[in-house]
Amino acid sequence: MIVAAVPVKDLAAAKQRLAPALGPGERVALARAMLRDVLRALTAARLDAVWVVTRDADVVATARASGAEVLAETDNRGHTAAVALAQRAALARGARTFLTLPGDVPCVTAEEIAALAAAAAAAPAAAFTPSRSGRGTNGAALSPPDAMPLTFGEPSFDNHLAAARARGLPPRVLALPGLGLDVDDAADLHALAADGAHTESGQLVRRWLAGRRDRAAALAARPGGGTARA
Repeated sequence: MIVAAVPVKDLAAAKQRLAPALGPGERVALARAMLRDVLRALTAARLDAVWVVTRDADVVATARASGAEVLAETDNRGHTAAVALAQRAALARGARTFLTLPGDVPCVTAEEIAALAAAAAAAPAAAFTPSRSGRGTNGAALSPPDAMPLTFGEPSFDNHLAAARARGLPPRVLALPGLGLDVDDAADLHALAADGAHTESGQLVRRWLAGRRDRAAALAARPGGGTARA
């Protein structure tokens, strides 16, 4: 049995680092669209189970509409605690391999997810996919699910490799471009617009960016060249 868990915090508090580029409503809409993109890829990968770990009612509805099971949290204790909860559930249900990825990697593909699972198929095993920066961990696969604890927050990627080796698990590293793109800042928005045109969230961002360019061009064409007014 292969299970995948996606921890998602409250949408209203999602993507605060994008505040300089997106308004509150846009950030919520983007977080929801990215989660749907991730869940589509997970569904297409045909795993045995897909879980979303959350306490947010909006996320619960999105997960269930996508056919995912919800692992309910009573408190938003953070990504590491949510993954640990899912690892315990996977072990209790007899899963052979446990995968986890965040809900903000909308360009991930079913093929990438399958490759990550395959990399940890022969227990005991640990496989990891780094973020584009090389500092974060965007994907982890463990056989068995409790092969090692997972702790997130940069520089989690190097920390995970070291922790695996300390437990006698030679870690496998898979650089996967879709899974590697997590959307945290304005530069990531432009990368999503460029690389994720096939995704719901990429199309959303492309519309927003095009609208901003059109408004800027219209403002610049006005008399005075768009000089700011008090």
